[in-house]
Amino acid sequence: MATKTVAKTDFSFNREYIDYIRKTFTNPFKFRLMLAGRLPMGFLSGMKVTELSEETCKVTVNYKWLNKNPFRSTFWAVLGMAAEMSSGALLIMYTYKQKPSISTLVVDTQAKYYKKATGKTTFVCHSGKDIAAGVEQAIRTGESVQVTCPMTGYNSQGEAICEFSFTWSLKARRPKG
Repeated sequence: MATKTVAKTDFSFNREYIDYIRKTFTNPFKFRLMLAGRLPMGFLSGMKVTELSEETCKVTVNYKWLNKNPFRSTFWAVLGMAAEMSSGALLIMYTYKQKPSISTLVVDTQAKYYKKATGKTTFVCHSGKDIAAGVEQAIRTGESVQVTCPMTGYNSQGEAICEFSFTWSLKARRPKG
């Protein structure tokens, strides 16, 4: 029986890349420009990244005409998109220009709703350390790693109105050649 040997390497994230993504995503103009080119529905929804640190991301989305459902609240898919961005921004921060590059895919999602989203909803995800550990593990082992990222959506009164969870699959791509 063959044993797979994984070489231990010194690994560290590039601080310049992390800072670049953090500054780009928290700059309203640059973030909107990025959304317009890469995620048009995110642009149309008006979602914003209001905080992005190595551990936490906060994303807001407002109830408005374009985001509403027939029941006078924010459409569930708009909430889901903003919730996904709260973990996705952390994921992008840790995978941007990573060598080797990292393949990412949402493999599971769950949601629970407690109240109508009738104003600004702020999603908070505290999974930065878990994502960083998952990326590092995927690079070190070459194997697929799954990271589950829970986030909570709060209304402007600070009440939890929904909870989401996204499970991301991370895998280091093999170098071509």
